[in-house]
Order: sequence, then structure tokens, then C-alpha cells
Amino acid sequence: MAFSRRKFFTIAGATAAGTLAASPLEGLLARAAFGQVTPTTTGYGPLLADPNGLLELPAGFQYRVISRTGDLMADGNPVPGAHDGMAAFPGPRNTTILVCNHELSNTSGTQVRVPNRYDPVSRGGTTNLVVGSNRQLIKQFASLGGTIRNCAGGPTPWGSWITCEENVSVPGSSDGSTQFHGYNFEVPANATGPVDPVPLIDMGRFNHEAIAVDPVTGIVYQTEDSGTSLFYRFIPNVPGKLAEGGKLEALVIKGRPKTITNNRGANSGLYPIGQKFAVEWVKIPDPNPATDNVREQGFALGAAQFSRGEGIWYGNDELYFCCTNGGANSGGQVWRYNPRTEMIDLFVESPSREVLDAPDNICVAPFGDLILCEDGGGDQYLRGVTTKGELYNFARNALNGSEFCGACFSPDGQTMFVNIQSPGITLAIWGSWNAKRS
Repeated sequence: MAFSRRKFFTIAGATAAGTLAASPLEGLLARAAFGQVTPTTTGYGPLLADPNGLLELPAGFQYRVISRTGDLMADGNPVPGAHDGMAAFPGPRNTTILVCNHELSNTSGTQVRVPNRYDPVSRGGTTNLVVGSNRQLIKQFASLGGTIRNCAGGPTPWGSWITCEENVSVPGSSDGSTQFHGYNFEVPANATGPVDPVPLIDMGRFNHEAIAVDPVTGIVYQTEDSGTSLFYRFIPNVPGKLAEGGKLEALVIKGRPKTITNNRGANSGLYPIGQKFAVEWVKIPDPNPATDNVREQGFALGAAQFSRGEGIWYGNDELYFCCTNGGANSGGQVWRYNPRTEMIDLFVESPSREVLDAPDNICVAPFGDLILCEDGGGDQYLRGVTTKGELYNFARNALNGSEFCGACFSPDGQTMFVNIQSPGITLAIWGSWNAKRS
């Protein structure tokens, strides 16, 4: 790109907490030779029973519910349900601003109510929450509406949230859509009400899951929730101004065109943990097709397939992204891509579903660990990964079997915010983050 690192950080301004945190998995290669099973540890210690029956945490941690589906918001509307991806931004007077997705379909029981909907029949969108330094909610309001299944997304270094539609309905679809869907939309963290719903068309029309921005170049990396998904990058014409268009590309592993990375069946053992592979990129000919074929276009040109790409986060000049059902036991994978060296490797693979089951949303904590939100069967956990590459349990949903979503940290690094998708609860968690993990 034709601009310097210093210049980009200058125009970026406020950034979501944790974006430049240290890599959580730098020690993995020192801990395990190629192909060894991802190790585990006790982390902060055993999880303790919650008398409220909501959230089990280790000793030294506590939580507070700051928002629930149905609560009355500042705009007079109830908090919509199906909470999903989220990010935290610095606000005025030591506040934290959260931008939260609501993964609602056209027939969901709740909706994000705004006057300027992208599609009048669609119920998804985002809400913004302003949280005080005392971890108490100051206000919440709808900030984007009329979209479908806003699953995840990602923060930008210039202080906005990119929310992603995990749906590719078209006008005339059985769900009643009147617009084309499958786009990303941008929501500034400092919005004071509903923003204009502008689809970022050049970023592609597909089952978007999440994005992460490389703050050095302004390139946006994207995941796709599909069993045959690709890993994409969007090179904007003007860094920081995504609506002005750009180029969509898909990752190819050099020497392995059309490779399938799930390490199952005929592909078993193709990608041992820690082995690095050089990559290149192919341009997607038509990023905005009338039919859902972007991944087919890329695969035909040699792009690698990933098994349900989901959460992605940038840290220490690297990107980490989850494949929810990758791996030999379909329990999930975490991949790492280094945009400086143009190398990719498998960093974590579930050794069993009891240890890691379907990692979805992801973030890098200020203290260096990776936080994985599970979306599997049975009990739902927040799993941590230490800087030595060891998996541990951090929290368990004691309420029901609903997934964790949207883990992120306040700008001062002292509070983790996270959602339980159903019935739709946003929590603040704080405690002994710097305690020794073993």
C-alpha cells in the first residue's frame, strides 16, 4: 500500500481494545513438534459453582449482567435478541462503547428497530452500548437495522465496527427479502443513533462471518461460514474508507492448489500443527454475483478450502482465525496467517470435544492469551489459550446450552465483555487477569 505505518496509525485514531495485543500462541512451536496434539493446562484454576446459576468462573473473578433481551433501551425500544459478535472501543469520560451484533432472521421473534432499515422486512442489525468505568450500563440504542443474521464482524483501527451478514437472500426469496443480502456494513463506535445502512459491495456477497484489519496496510481479512469456505482479503482503494471500493482476493497455498485443510478423511494429516506454508492470492472475478458462488470462483482458481471459517482477530502482526468444525474429530481448528511473511500454519486443533468444541468468535486478550467462544454441543465454555499454546477452561455457561459470543476487552484491559446468545445477555467479567496460569 502507498502509505506508511505511522501515517496509518495517525489516521486510525481510537482502536478496539486488544487489537495490537501480543500473539497468544508464540510458544506453540517450542511446546510441540509438528503434528503433536495441542496441550492443555488448568489455567486460572477450577471453575466454581455460581449460586445464580448463570456463569461459572475461577476464583478471583466476578461478573455483572449489563444488558438483557427485552430491557428498555434509550431509544424507547426493547433490547433485541440473538446477541453475537461484539467489540469494545474507548468512549468519552473513561467509558467503554460496545457495538453488538444481533443474529436475527426475517422471521425472528425480536428485531432491531430503526426508521432507516436496509431491508424493511429484515430484523437483524446492531446496538451500541455505553458502559461506565464502574461497569454499569449508561445507555443502549439501535445503530443499524434491516439486515439478516449479523453474526460476527470485527473492529477497525479507525474506530468502527464492521458487521457481517451470514445470509445471501435475494429479492423474491422465501424469507420475503426485498434486497440482496450477504454484505458487510460499517457502524462507527461514536454513532449516536441509527447509521445509514450502506452495503460494502466490493468486499463480496457471501456468507460473511468475521473480519480483521491489518493496521499496517489497511487490508481487511475475511472469513466465511461454509463447509467449503475460503479465506479472503479485501484491499481497499483508500485505506480506512471501505465504501470507496477495492479488490477482493482469496488465499492459495503455494504448491497445493484447491487444497482442503480440514485434516479429515482423504485429507488427514495434510496440515500438521506448526508447519508453515507459503501463500499467494487470486482475484475474485465477480465479488457481487447474483448467485452465491464467490467461493466457487476462488476455488476454481486454486484457493484453499477451510472448514467453516468463523472468528478472526489481529494481534502482533498476525491473524488468527477459527474453523469451527475443522480437524480430525471436527472439534475445531485455529489457523495463523502472517501478512508480513505471507505464511500460514495450523496453530491449534481440538484434541477432543471435551477440550475444545467448535471455536467460533475469538479475541486476543491484553495479557496475551487467546479467548475462544465455543458454539458446540452440550456444555458451552470460554476456552483460553496461553502464550505457551495450552488450552484451558475460563468460563462455563451454567444457564443453558447457548453459545458464548463477542468476547472482547475494555480499553484499559480490566474487563472482558461477552454475550450468551440466547436468551440474549451481555456480561462484564473482571478479576485477576494477571494471575499465574499453570
